[in-house]
Amino acid sequence: MSEESMVEAVEGALAARGIDEQVVAAGQFNPRGHTGGLFVGGIAGGDAGSRLGEVADAVGTAAGSLAGMRAADAASGLPDTMLVGVTDATVYGFAGRSRHAVPSDLVFQVPRAGLTAKVHQRVNVRVLELIDEASGSTIELEGNRLPVTHSNDVIEALTA
Repeated sequence: MSEESMVEAVEGALAARGIDEQVVAAGQFNPRGHTGGLFVGGIAGGDAGSRLGEVADAVGTAAGSLAGMRAADAASGLPDTMLVGVTDATVYGFAGRSRHAVPSDLVFQVPRAGLTAKVHQRVNVRVLELIDEASGSTIELEGNRLPVTHSNDVIEALTA
């Protein structure tokens, strides 16, 4: 999906809430730890399954990957997949399993004034940390490095 389509989807979700702001960037994110949970769960599941044979190893790896990913997501308190939109004034996070549809649930709405965005580079993801300077509260997201998610567009809009 093009970035323009994601921007339109987030603008549609904002308009449905009576918010008239122009979205300058939008991208898909997961909670921090999503990908790490997948790898750790897969290793643990594969190790447990390998004791029972090759088929059990494969099943254990797949089941462990899903369980680890879901456990990490649940621990974060955030939905497993989100569309994040940036306007000049605010960062919005919506629960959204698809980059192709207008998202439904507003998960967070953070004013950009007094907000610091830090990026931590990892092997296959970038961690975006949104820090409220006054309270120290953080929202930690991870964006896939694949261009189709447009997470880098959001990171650039917040750190430029």
